Amino acid sequence: MPSNYPHDQFDDLPADAPRVGAHRGPARRGRGWITFAWAALATGVLVAGGVVAVSVMGGVADASVDDTLSSTATAEPTAEPLTDPTTLDDSRDISITILNGTPYTGLATIAETELTDLKWPVGSAADAQSTEHASTTVFYAKAEDEDVARGVSQALTVGDVQLDETLLGAPIKVVLGADYQALQDAG
Repeated sequence: MPSNYPHDQFDDLPADAPRVGAHRGPARRGRGWITFAWAALATGVLVAGGVVAVSVMGGVADASVDDTLSSTATAEPTAEPLTDPTTLDDSRDISITILNGTPYTGLATIAETELTDLKWPVGSAADAQSTEHASTTVFYAKAEDEDVARGVSQALTVGDVQLDETLLGAPIKVVLGADYQALQDAG
């Protein structure tokens, strides 16, 4: 040690001397479990917050819709199709979700662009969980929205319309099938 540094009584102790000075006490028992519990709580809060955020925003949660939509029989036409989406009353709170039910990539985006260009209120577009849908179906959650569903079906120039009162999320869901792909191939 250089001579210009201060010198105290602990500088001259032999290396094998007993412990001298302040030392930490032994670690408390169970401390690792407390840290784990806090980490688990934080993870749970983040997951719950994410689930709430996704359900409030919509979108991604809709991508898991599958064959459960096709459980209701096709309804008999009782409403005239709404052919001009600009006349759609905002108080109806209509939003359209488009799901690609085929193995062909990009169909949901094509349909979204097609409907958006026609001024339909498209909320989201994603892939459906199943890619085995043969025909396009427009599902609607409430009987009073049948006119919108029929108008969307006409705008796409393909598909059937079905009432599904168990539908969650957007009141109108379009599940694109292989017939929509065939229409795109022909165009």
